Amino acid sequence: MFTTFRGGNTGTWQVISISPVKGETLKPVAALSITHADAISLPLLPSQTSWRLAGVASHVRYVERTEKIALVAAQAGLGRPEATHGALIPIRKNAAWWDMTQNERRRIFEDKSRHIADSLKYLPAIARQLYHSRDLGEPFDFLTWFEYAPEHAQEFEDLVGGLRETEEWSYVEREVDVRVVKAVV
Repeated sequence: MFTTFRGGNTGTWQVISISPVKGETLKPVAALSITHADAISLPLLPSQTSWRLAGVASHVRYVERTEKIALVAAQAGLGRPEATHGALIPIRKNAAWWDMTQNERRRIFEDKSRHIADSLKYLPAIARQLYHSRDLGEPFDFLTWFEYAPEHAQEFEDLVGGLRETEEWSYVEREVDVRVVKAVV
């Protein structure tokens, strides 16, 4: 299943900010829509008033069995009514990251950066889904999507701030932080 994030003039989520964290930013837009489909046509072509990013939710990578069990037990699903705040954070890592073996990346991801262990304490308050884009020829390797209730906004800031201080983040060459709130109908 493909998931497409479209930044444009209309959508379920109102964009409140688009901030370049590292590298080039995305075009400013008013809204974000999210669609799921069994198939899409690639490459996704941007228009004058929008951008599109696509990814695929895949199996969880860089985890050991006990970590996967803990993640599944703690995580909340997307689409909870109280989760009216969200963030789309597309990320592209550099060639040095992709030149490493899976085991070398795992050592940095978890053994050194504690990506899973340190993130677990923010679940289930913050729901998240990772979409893989690298093999689709997209401009980012990953699209990270988060949803949370307004009272958990500081916890979300702590989560992303902590991840950005790790060794793993030193391999990021492009990251954009798109913050959204549910559009009032």
